Amino acid sequence: MVFVIDIGNTKIKTAVFEVDKLVVRTDFEYENWQKNILKKIDSFSKIEAVIVASVAKFDENDFLFLSKFKLIFITNNTKLPFHNLYTTPNTLGIDRKVLAAGAVLKYQNINRLIIDAGTCVTYDFVDSNNSYFGGAISPGLRIRYKSLHDYTAKLPLLEAQMPEHFIGNATSESIHAGVIYGLLHEIDGFIDHYRAIYENFIIILTGGDTEFLAKQLKNIIFANENFLLESLNLIYQYQEHD
Repeated sequence: MVFVIDIGNTKIKTAVFEVDKLVVRTDFEYENWQKNILKKIDSFSKIEAVIVASVAKFDENDFLFLSKFKLIFITNNTKLPFHNLYTTPNTLGIDRKVLAAGAVLKYQNINRLIIDAGTCVTYDFVDSNNSYFGGAISPGLRIRYKSLHDYTAKLPLLEAQMPEHFIGNATSESIHAGVIYGLLHEIDGFIDHYRAIYENFIIILTGGDTEFLAKQLKNIIFANENFLLESLNLIYQYQEHD
Protein backbone atom coordinates (compact mmCIF):
# COMPACT_ATOMS: atom_id res chain seq x y z
CA MET A 1 0.00 0.00 0.00
CA VAL A 2 1.07 3.56 -0.74
CA PHE A 3 0.03 6.69 1.16
CA VAL A 4 0.01 9.85 -0.98
CA ILE A 5 -0.11 13.43 0.30
CA ASP A 6 -1.06 16.52 -1.70
CA ILE A 7 -0.39 19.70 0.27
CA GLY A 8 -2.33 22.46 -1.46
CA ASN A 9 -2.94 26.14 -0.89
CA THR A 10 -6.00 25.69 1.30
CA LYS A 11 -5.93 22.13 2.65
CA ILE A 12 -4.10 18.81 2.69
CA LYS A 13 -5.49 15.89 0.70
CA THR A 14 -4.37 12.32 1.28
CA ALA A 15 -5.21 8.91 -0.12
CA VAL A 16 -4.31 5.27 0.35
CA PHE A 17 -3.71 3.16 -2.77
CA GLU A 18 -3.44 -0.58 -3.12
CA VAL A 19 -1.72 -0.91 -6.50
CA ASP A 20 -4.10 1.12 -8.76
CA LYS A 21 -7.11 1.09 -6.45
CA LEU A 22 -7.90 4.15 -4.35
CA VAL A 23 -8.88 2.68 -0.99
CA VAL A 24 -9.74 5.85 0.92
CA ARG A 25 -9.30 9.60 0.60
CA THR A 26 -9.09 11.96 3.58
CA ASP A 27 -8.72 15.76 3.68
CA PHE A 28 -7.07 17.63 6.55
CA GLU A 29 -6.85 21.22 7.70
CA TYR A 30 -3.39 22.63 8.42
CA GLU A 31 -3.92 22.62 12.18
CA ASN A 32 -2.29 19.53 13.76
CA TRP A 33 -1.66 18.18 10.26
CA GLN A 34 1.35 16.03 11.18
CA LYS A 35 -0.43 14.33 14.07
CA ASN A 36 -3.56 13.71 12.00
CA ILE A 37 -1.65 12.30 9.03
CA LEU A 38 0.38 9.95 11.21
CA LYS A 39 -2.79 8.74 12.92
CA LYS A 40 -4.35 8.02 9.53
CA ILE A 41 -1.30 6.18 8.21
CA ASP A 42 -1.03 4.07 11.36
CA SER A 43 -4.58 2.85 10.82
CA PHE A 44 -3.28 0.87 7.81
CA SER A 45 -0.79 -1.85 8.68
CA LYS A 46 0.38 -2.44 5.10
CA ILE A 47 1.62 1.06 4.19
CA GLU A 48 5.08 0.66 2.66
CA ALA A 49 5.77 4.08 1.20
CA VAL A 50 4.67 7.70 1.41
CA ILE A 51 4.88 10.09 -1.56
CA VAL A 52 4.41 13.83 -1.06
CA ALA A 53 3.77 16.81 -3.32
CA SER A 54 3.56 20.27 -1.80
CA VAL A 55 2.91 23.76 -3.15
CA ALA A 56 3.21 25.16 0.38
CA LYS A 57 6.43 26.14 2.16
CA PHE A 58 7.32 22.66 3.34
CA ASP A 59 10.44 20.63 2.66
CA GLU A 60 11.55 17.09 3.39
CA ASN A 61 12.53 17.99 6.96
CA ASP A 62 8.87 18.60 7.76
CA PHE A 63 8.21 14.92 7.06
CA LEU A 64 10.85 13.34 9.26
CA PHE A 65 8.01 12.04 11.42
CA LEU A 66 7.36 9.57 8.58
CA SER A 67 10.94 8.31 8.43
CA LYS A 68 9.92 4.74 9.24
CA PHE A 69 8.37 4.56 5.75
CA LYS A 70 10.02 4.83 2.37
CA LEU A 71 9.51 8.56 1.72
CA ILE A 72 9.45 10.19 -1.72
CA PHE A 73 9.19 13.98 -1.68
CA ILE A 74 8.58 15.46 -5.14
CA THR A 75 11.09 18.21 -5.93
CA ASN A 76 12.50 19.92 -9.00
CA ASN A 77 15.07 17.12 -9.18
CA THR A 78 12.58 14.24 -9.17
CA LYS A 79 12.74 12.17 -12.33
CA LEU A 80 9.42 12.42 -14.16
CA PRO A 81 8.29 10.86 -17.45
CA PHE A 82 8.15 13.96 -19.65
CA HIS A 83 10.49 16.43 -21.34
CA ASN A 84 10.12 19.80 -19.62
CA LEU A 85 10.26 22.57 -22.23
CA TYR A 86 9.17 25.29 -19.80
CA THR A 87 11.51 28.27 -20.16
CA THR A 88 11.86 28.51 -16.37
CA PRO A 89 11.56 24.83 -15.34
CA ASN A 90 12.41 25.41 -11.67
CA THR A 91 9.51 27.85 -11.28
CA LEU A 92 6.96 25.34 -12.54
CA GLY A 93 4.69 24.36 -9.65
CA ILE A 94 5.12 20.90 -8.20
CA ASP A 95 1.39 20.27 -8.56
CA ARG A 96 1.56 21.04 -12.29
CA LYS A 97 4.52 18.71 -12.70
CA VAL A 98 2.70 15.90 -10.92
CA LEU A 99 -0.41 16.35 -13.06
CA ALA A 100 1.65 16.36 -16.25
CA ALA A 101 3.43 13.18 -15.16
CA GLY A 102 0.14 11.50 -14.30
CA ALA A 103 -1.34 12.38 -17.67
CA VAL A 104 1.68 10.91 -19.46
CA LEU A 105 1.61 7.70 -17.43
CA LYS A 106 -2.14 7.16 -17.68
CA TYR A 107 -2.87 8.39 -21.23
CA GLN A 108 -0.13 7.37 -23.63
CA ASN A 109 0.56 8.40 -27.24
CA ILE A 110 -1.93 11.25 -27.24
CA ASN A 111 -1.92 15.01 -26.68
CA ARG A 112 -3.14 15.97 -23.19
CA LEU A 113 -4.62 19.14 -21.74
CA ILE A 114 -4.88 19.07 -17.94
CA ILE A 115 -7.11 21.67 -16.26
CA ASP A 116 -6.81 21.95 -12.49
CA ALA A 117 -9.68 24.01 -11.05
CA GLY A 118 -8.73 24.84 -7.48
CA THR A 119 -7.52 27.98 -5.74
CA CYS A 120 -6.09 28.88 -9.15
CA VAL A 121 -7.08 27.39 -12.48
CA THR A 122 -4.06 25.95 -14.27
CA TYR A 123 -3.88 24.71 -17.84
CA ASP A 124 -1.03 22.37 -18.77
CA PHE A 125 -0.30 20.84 -22.17
CA VAL A 126 1.77 17.72 -22.83
CA ASP A 127 1.99 16.48 -26.42
CA SER A 128 1.92 12.89 -27.68
CA ASN A 129 5.73 12.80 -27.61
CA ASN A 130 5.64 13.53 -23.85
CA SER A 131 6.96 17.07 -24.24
CA TYR A 132 5.58 19.53 -21.68
CA PHE A 133 5.09 23.00 -23.20
CA GLY A 134 3.45 24.95 -20.35
CA GLY A 135 -0.02 26.46 -20.29
CA ALA A 136 -1.75 29.18 -18.31
CA ILE A 137 -2.70 30.26 -14.78
CA SER A 138 -5.82 32.22 -13.87
CA PRO A 139 -7.84 32.92 -10.69
CA GLY A 140 -10.09 30.16 -9.40
CA LEU A 141 -13.74 30.58 -8.43
CA ARG A 142 -13.14 31.63 -4.83
CA ILE A 143 -10.45 34.14 -5.76
CA ARG A 144 -12.82 35.71 -8.29
CA TYR A 145 -15.62 36.06 -5.74
CA LYS A 146 -13.23 37.35 -3.08
CA SER A 147 -11.55 39.90 -5.34
CA LEU A 148 -14.91 41.44 -6.27
CA HIS A 149 -15.63 41.88 -2.56
CA ASP A 150 -12.15 42.99 -1.51
CA TYR A 151 -11.55 45.54 -4.26
CA THR A 152 -14.95 47.22 -4.27
CA ALA A 153 -16.82 49.21 -1.65
CA LYS A 154 -20.21 47.49 -1.69
CA LEU A 155 -20.14 44.16 -3.49
CA PRO A 156 -20.87 41.26 -1.10
CA LEU A 157 -18.74 38.15 -0.67
CA LEU A 158 -20.70 35.22 -2.08
CA GLU A 159 -20.27 31.46 -2.24
CA ALA A 160 -20.17 29.77 -5.62
CA GLN A 161 -23.66 29.20 -6.97
CA MET A 162 -24.93 28.50 -10.47
CA PRO A 163 -27.05 31.49 -11.54
CA GLU A 164 -30.60 30.91 -12.71
CA HIS A 165 -29.93 32.93 -15.88
CA PHE A 166 -26.89 34.30 -17.66
CA ILE A 167 -28.40 37.80 -17.37
CA GLY A 168 -28.22 38.74 -13.69
CA ASN A 169 -31.33 40.63 -12.55
CA ALA A 170 -29.89 41.63 -9.16
CA THR A 171 -26.42 42.34 -7.77
CA SER A 172 -25.92 38.85 -6.35
CA GLU A 173 -27.16 37.20 -9.55
CA SER A 174 -24.93 39.49 -11.61
CA ILE A 175 -21.90 38.46 -9.57
CA HIS A 176 -22.74 34.78 -9.95
CA ALA A 177 -23.28 35.23 -13.70
CA GLY A 178 -20.00 37.09 -14.12
CA VAL A 179 -17.89 34.70 -12.05
CA ILE A 180 -19.42 31.37 -13.08
CA TYR A 181 -20.07 32.03 -16.77
CA GLY A 182 -16.82 33.95 -17.02
CA LEU A 183 -14.84 30.91 -15.86
CA LEU A 184 -16.90 28.45 -17.90
CA HIS A 185 -16.38 30.49 -21.08
CA GLU A 186 -12.68 30.79 -20.24
CA ILE A 187 -12.28 27.03 -19.91
CA ASP A 188 -14.31 26.28 -23.03
CA GLY A 189 -12.36 28.97 -24.88
CA PHE A 190 -9.00 27.43 -23.96
CA ILE A 191 -10.24 23.99 -24.98
CA ASP A 192 -11.53 25.27 -28.33
CA HIS A 193 -8.21 27.03 -28.96
CA TYR A 194 -6.19 23.87 -28.31
CA ARG A 195 -8.61 21.78 -30.32
CA ALA A 196 -8.21 24.09 -33.33
CA ILE A 197 -4.45 23.51 -33.29
CA TYR A 198 -4.00 19.92 -32.09
CA GLU A 199 -5.78 16.76 -33.14
CA ASN A 200 -6.13 13.59 -31.13
CA PHE A 201 -6.01 14.97 -27.61
CA ILE A 202 -7.82 14.45 -24.34
CA ILE A 203 -8.91 16.91 -21.68
CA ILE A 204 -8.59 16.10 -17.99
CA LEU A 205 -10.44 18.30 -15.49
CA THR A 206 -9.43 17.99 -11.85
CA GLY A 207 -9.25 20.04 -8.65
CA GLY A 208 -11.69 21.01 -5.93
CA ASP A 209 -14.25 22.60 -8.27
CA THR A 210 -14.33 19.68 -10.70
CA GLU A 211 -17.83 18.45 -9.91
CA PHE A 212 -19.32 21.96 -9.92
CA LEU A 213 -17.82 22.89 -13.30
CA ALA A 214 -17.87 19.62 -15.24
CA LYS A 215 -21.63 19.41 -15.72
CA GLN A 216 -21.74 22.98 -17.04
CA LEU A 217 -18.97 22.73 -19.66
CA LYS A 218 -19.89 22.17 -23.29
CA ASN A 219 -16.73 20.24 -24.15
CA ILE A 220 -16.41 16.53 -23.43
CA ILE A 221 -13.78 15.92 -20.77
CA PHE A 222 -12.49 13.36 -18.29
CA ALA A 223 -13.55 14.80 -14.94
CA ASN A 224 -11.59 13.35 -12.02
CA GLU A 225 -11.26 15.32 -8.79
CA ASN A 226 -8.68 12.82 -7.50
CA PHE A 227 -6.37 12.93 -10.50
CA LEU A 228 -3.46 14.56 -8.64
CA LEU A 229 -3.63 11.92 -5.92
CA GLU A 230 -3.78 9.20 -8.56
CA SER A 231 -0.84 10.82 -10.35
CA LEU A 232 1.28 10.61 -7.20
CA ASN A 233 0.55 6.90 -7.01
CA LEU A 234 1.44 6.50 -10.70
CA ILE A 235 4.73 8.34 -10.15
CA TYR A 236 5.57 5.98 -7.30
CA GLN A 237 4.91 2.95 -9.50
CA TYR A 238 6.92 4.51 -12.33
CA GLN A 239 9.93 5.05 -10.09
CA GLU A 240 9.67 1.58 -8.59
CA HIS A 241 9.71 -0.09 -12.01
CA ASP A 242 12.07 2.28 -13.83
